[in-house]
Amino acid sequence: MTPLDQLKPGQAGTIQQILGEDLISSRLLEMGLLDGEKIEVIGLAPLGDPLEVRIQGYRLSLRKAEAARVVVQKV
Repeated sequence: MTPLDQLKPGQAGTIQQILGEDLISSRLLEMGLLDGEKIEVIGLAPLGDPLEVRIQGYRLSLRKAEAARVVVQKV
């Protein structure tokens, strides 16, 4: 399994878990990053932070620190 922040643009995975039990973890769950959902990295900002992902038919920007909490299984 791989943290989401390690995927390159065009790569996708299935969310396995969200690490942590704090406010940020709760916020990620509220934004739709749920276990079993397919997520795809669309692009990175010029300096690599934030990254843009596609999940549940919409686009979402995440900081690298947030994306590192999302564990995925590459598809």
